[in-house]
Amino acid sequence: RFQACVYFASVFQAMSCGIHYLASVFMAVTPNFVCGIPGNVSSVLFYNSTEASLEDIWTIWTSTENYIVVQLENGEIWELSQCSKSKREVSLDLAYEYKGNKSVLSCSDGFLYDDTKWKSTVVTQWDLVCDREWLAKLIQPTFMLGVLIGAVIFGDIADRLGRQRVIWFTSAGQFVFGIAVAFTSDYYSFVIVRFLLAMVSSGYLVVAFVYVTEFVGIKARTWASMHVHAFFAMGIMVVALVGFLVRTWWVYQIFLSIATLPFVLCCWMLPETPFWLLSEERYEDAQKVMNIMARWNKVSTPCKVSELCSVQQDDPVSDRTGDNDASLAKKHNILDLFCNWYIARRTITVWLVWFTGSLGYYVFSLSSVNLGGNEYLNLFLIGAVELPCYIIACIGMDKLGRRNTLIPFLILSALICVLIMFIPQDFNVLIILANMAGKFSIGVAFGLIYLYTAELYPTIVRSLAVGSGSMMCRVGSVVAPFCVYLRSIWIFMPLLLVGIMALLSGILTIMLPETLGKPLTNTLEEATEIGRNMKSCSGKTPPAHSGAALEKIEMFGQETVSTEK
Repeated sequence: RFQACVYFASVFQAMSCGIHYLASVFMAVTPNFVCGIPGNVSSVLFYNSTEASLEDIWTIWTSTENYIVVQLENGEIWELSQCSKSKREVSLDLAYEYKGNKSVLSCSDGFLYDDTKWKSTVVTQWDLVCDREWLAKLIQPTFMLGVLIGAVIFGDIADRLGRQRVIWFTSAGQFVFGIAVAFTSDYYSFVIVRFLLAMVSSGYLVVAFVYVTEFVGIKARTWASMHVHAFFAMGIMVVALVGFLVRTWWVYQIFLSIATLPFVLCCWMLPETPFWLLSEERYEDAQKVMNIMARWNKVSTPCKVSELCSVQQDDPVSDRTGDNDASLAKKHNILDLFCNWYIARRTITVWLVWFTGSLGYYVFSLSSVNLGGNEYLNLFLIGAVELPCYIIACIGMDKLGRRNTLIPFLILSALICVLIMFIPQDFNVLIILANMAGKFSIGVAFGLIYLYTAELYPTIVRSLAVGSGSMMCRVGSVVAPFCVYLRSIWIFMPLLLVGIMALLSGILTIMLPETLGKPLTNTLEEATEIGRNMKSCSGKTPPAHSGAALEKIEMFGQETVSTEK
């Protein structure tokens, strides 16, 4: 009961990470627009259609390359395009075609935006169009850069100060910075505050993974850690819903920020993990947490810290190897991930899968609003399709194996990218379904690479391997928005890039060893041997670590304490 409450409370806030990661798809959208004019419009002409106002002409606006002819109340006739305007020297009659002299001017009077769908966005707020368009395109990449930096900073702080304090700070930070974004007065303060919001959002997500892992028992750990992603996906669905209901960007941002306010008000009740407290030798605090767990779980024989300490002291393997392992661990660096050909090839492949998974995940998500049809429904479905994909990933990992699940889904996602290119553009429903299938496939691969990476590397560099893979994941998330912008060059360019990367990753993954049912390795030599010949490792048993204390806490957390240990 205790673990369930802590788990669901922690992962509930993960929704806010999904919310803020994808908020820009509606907040920074660019509606139809033309140059502003110095005067009141009396009539508007677009080809053969004449209207009394610009609001009526937006519904038949077909291409951004076309221009609109307007006549002012003073009789002047102007041709308005997106980034320039032309004044006709001879104003005889209102006609679309004109062969006479024109004065071409810049958009010094601002811009006129189509507000039929979005009342206000950050693009319309600060005129991030034409020569300032690049500023709008930097909104999502700078956010993802904050995600990268936040993961590094708060991951280290959580090891030093504890998981509880970081969860408190990052939860409050998401709420405060989320609200602050809505009240920024200029573009640069907007980007800076969103950068800080990205850092705390990423920090929470990273620490939440560690936090729930240290509270959840071994049997449920795979499912529990995988479904943190599911709550992230629910955050994407919330973005679609709020975007549909609220069409003013700063109100939209406020509603998104208060979506997880209940957790912010209650997160101070979450305890520190006993594992971290024991590692810091705060035995009395660890005992208090375990006593609370005992009361919630109705355990009649509470576990004692003194028993755990005695188990660790009596562990002969710990006595023999503890100091040596500690000294060795300090000497390892990222170059050890390239110590020989087998490990180097494995590292390159794993990094590529991390990068491809993140790139594909965000390309499918960010592109969903450009698929045609209802963009809000598209984003909602792209988020909803993740929920079953993590269930399939868990079942596949346990039944087929890590590699045998990863390979087909990577190759399938590449094939789907190619398939989408051959679907006619007016088949909106089929295009959306294919994109959902692509997001599903890449989501399975992206979800299981966390655990697979940890199992592919020995203990002495395992954290380093997962951390470096996570960094490649963040790089992929920074590159993804730029990849989406390549639609302006060729509409299928983002899909082509994702498809190539997914196919290459799938082919290289064939050379990785299967780790299902295999003991974790401790040295680089053991990990190398797996790459050379899996059979040579199949009969080995995992070395006896000083994990008796850890097992005792986990069994205690699951309402039973073995009296034999």
